[in-house]
Amino acid sequence: MDLEGRVEAYDFSGRRDIVRFTREVETQGLYVCLRIGPFNESEWTYGGLPFWLHDVPGIVFRSDNGPFKFHMQKWVTKVVNMMRSEKLYASQGGPIILSQIENEYQRIEAAFNGKGSSYVRWAAGLAVGLQTGVPWIMCSQQDAPDPLYHGGTNFGRTAAARVITSYYDQAPVDEYGLIRQPLWGHLKELHAAIRLCTVSLLSGLYETSSLGYLQTAYVFKGKSGECAAFLVNNDNNLNARIRFQNISFELPLMSISILPDCKNVAFNTAKVSSQNNTRSRRVKHIFDSMERWEEYTEPIPTFANTSLRAEVLLDQMSTTKDTSDYLWYTICFHHDSDAQAELSVLSNAHVLHAFVNGQYKGYAYGGKHNFVLEKTVELKNGTNNISLLSVMVGFPDSGAYLESKTAGIRSVRIQNKYLNNYQWGYQIGLLGERLRIFSTEHKVQWSPYQAKGHRLIWYKAWFDAPSGDEPLALNLWSMGKGEVWVNGESIGRYWVSIHTPEHRPSQTWYHVPRSFLKPRGNILVLLEEEYGDPLGITFVSIT
Repeated sequence: MDLEGRVEAYDFSGRRDIVRFTREVETQGLYVCLRIGPFNESEWTYGGLPFWLHDVPGIVFRSDNGPFKFHMQKWVTKVVNMMRSEKLYASQGGPIILSQIENEYQRIEAAFNGKGSSYVRWAAGLAVGLQTGVPWIMCSQQDAPDPLYHGGTNFGRTAAARVITSYYDQAPVDEYGLIRQPLWGHLKELHAAIRLCTVSLLSGLYETSSLGYLQTAYVFKGKSGECAAFLVNNDNNLNARIRFQNISFELPLMSISILPDCKNVAFNTAKVSSQNNTRSRRVKHIFDSMERWEEYTEPIPTFANTSLRAEVLLDQMSTTKDTSDYLWYTICFHHDSDAQAELSVLSNAHVLHAFVNGQYKGYAYGGKHNFVLEKTVELKNGTNNISLLSVMVGFPDSGAYLESKTAGIRSVRIQNKYLNNYQWGYQIGLLGERLRIFSTEHKVQWSPYQAKGHRLIWYKAWFDAPSGDEPLALNLWSMGKGEVWVNGESIGRYWVSIHTPEHRPSQTWYHVPRSFLKPRGNILVLLEEEYGDPLGITFVSIT
């Protein structure tokens, strides 16, 4: 579905062209499991659902709810009909061999009481009734009537809350499209073993038998004597010696042995024969020249600059509708003397920046729970302006009643006075976003790079595409937090300054597809919220 906030607007242009993508998969000799959803999770913001669904009257996501089922049926039917008209299902000779509806619903089903199970039956009936000629799955749904191969990059703002831009780079095919061993080789051997079982799996009768307390045989027997067996050892401490059809087998702990003829082991999941490979990087370009960079300081809005007003602290998700990570909360109030005062702000968003009378006063961030920014600030005699920038790093992507989740500033206090019910002015997004200054068009007056490290600074540099055809990445190790664009295409959010328990950033390398680049005259733009140094950025090739 379209993520731009327009009700019932479907956008299949550019990178959203799923038909073109599926044809490219077919050209590469691969198959497709089409996850139609519409809820897919996959660490996408809002689980892949467009935020305009939130504003549909009476809607309850992922339940036996009329409005949700109406829009879900419309979407699923549209996608199926698109694929069918292009003859992309395997039943038509195409590459789509599986389709998925919903995702991991059993984890939240109980929260909806009876409306959970009835929704599952309805979703399954919808899927099967579309008669695609290929099987449907639900993923982690034991009562459904009827695994990730390729890593990827969460370009733009598609990543869910607290999810990094590089999505599952440890897959057998990494986010750069390169083979990662031994995962690739191990999976290739698994596929070969399963293919040897094809006849038994597709046409045989299925039975199980116990081989021990934690060991089970899953056997498929064909009408013409074909036989395939999967011997499972669920013991996570010990290997198991078992007998199957009067033959002795050693089963490694927590493993599955595949016997395409019920006699000989063709593959065991615990035995890895493929060799390891390592990723290497080569610096292709260094952005260490001050003369190469320009900057633009993001203006700090005041209450007088705003047009959206309310005598309440608004929910950030409902206000921005996922059009921006940023929401300014501004207030103007009178103080009768020059004095210091304690500013305390409670938030359940992800990041908060505080400005008082245009001066930066503090920064705080949180995780899954509320956090507080507390700073001593200077107030002047007369009118004072407080501008609070609340930041979301993606919307939540899972859980029951997703449509009811909220985020943003919850409480603001100056000394002992709460300002929650004062009149607040709001600005959705940043001026630089609205003017699209990350595009190749000149929308603002850029200044020479000053190297002063102010907060909320846009940086811009020009560069030529590195030679060769290897995948490329930006090393943003010297930056803090923000977003990066190349030729107007968002490479994604970065948050290098926040570290893992191992005291290192979650990610410093950011994939830049060569398709985003021109041979010469490319523009690199970064929005930096903290004190990042663009002179440390490098362009590298990945092999």
